[in-house]
Amino acid sequence: MGKTSDLTAVQKTIIDTLHKEGKTQKVIAKEAGCSQSSVSKHINRQAKGRKKCVRKKCTSSRDNRTLQRIVTTNPFKNVGEIHKEWTAAGVSASRTTTRRLMKDMGFRCRIPCVKPLLNKKQRKKRLAWAKDKKDWTDAEWSKVMFSDESKFCISFGNQGPRVWRKSGEAQNPRCMRSSVKFPPSVMVWGAMSSAGVGPLCFLRSRVNAAVYQEVLEHFMLPAADQLYGDADFTFQQDLAPAHSAKTTSTWFKDHGIPVLDWPANSPDLNPIENLWGIVKRRMQYARPNNAEELKTTIRATWALITPEQCHRLIESMPRRITAVIEAKGAPTKY
Repeated sequence: MGKTSDLTAVQKTIIDTLHKEGKTQKVIAKEAGCSQSSVSKHINRQAKGRKKCVRKKCTSSRDNRTLQRIVTTNPFKNVGEIHKEWTAAGVSASRTTTRRLMKDMGFRCRIPCVKPLLNKKQRKKRLAWAKDKKDWTDAEWSKVMFSDESKFCISFGNQGPRVWRKSGEAQNPRCMRSSVKFPPSVMVWGAMSSAGVGPLCFLRSRVNAAVYQEVLEHFMLPAADQLYGDADFTFQQDLAPAHSAKTTSTWFKDHGIPVLDWPANSPDLNPIENLWGIVKRRMQYARPNNAEELKTTIRATWALITPEQCHRLIESMPRRITAVIEAKGAPTKY
């Protein structure tokens, strides 16, 4: 046994211990059960220390600052585009080196958060609304039926461009994509309360005031009977044109249903948005071949939502409101 790499951990420990006690190498070799040369090499190596092999850097600190500036300026570029711009600045580095340095700087490729664009007036109204509702109890929120439309696609794989950002930058405005309030097509309407979910409505046409009132008549009212029975409730809806139309307001008055005042562009305040997210995540591995199969999958997944899940989401309303107040009306992580 002539190589120190052949020594076991126990032998190395014995050698180190006896060497500190002042024992001779001959005695140490006998006690450790190895050759005297192995003991000598191990002791010398421990005394001198092995020099680490350090790869020579191909970029300077200035080059690295240039790379960081490129990524920070436009974090939605892919590695190929970033590498091309970096090398165009006179840096000689491979694409692999570019990716490695970006990771060393703390950048990770992530799916960007999507937040609605809010102007100052909308943020001010959101803040006023949150302050008005900050003292509402769980019992009061349990009387609210939350509703919303959501678009479901046959393919759930395309989630858009990714963003290069560091840890803790998920809510940084430069790392987020702006959402569109009214998507080109809305397919599903649903409602929930702390007691569970109501029936789904699959929309076949563009939602105008007349279509929306039919949804309310044939789906919202049955949902209210299912979730509240004869108890009073307040209906929540966003400020889509069909929802805020005069004829729709008249419909609610005629049916004696109070409507919760709601700030514009506030999906982060609506717990049913999180419920849609739960449904879509459960469907991410489903691959329906046509619209009818997609509807069947949505119905089956929606039916698995439990009252407990809905109740937990409704209980989050005070936290959502606190977050809006702390953000001074700006979009929150919800």
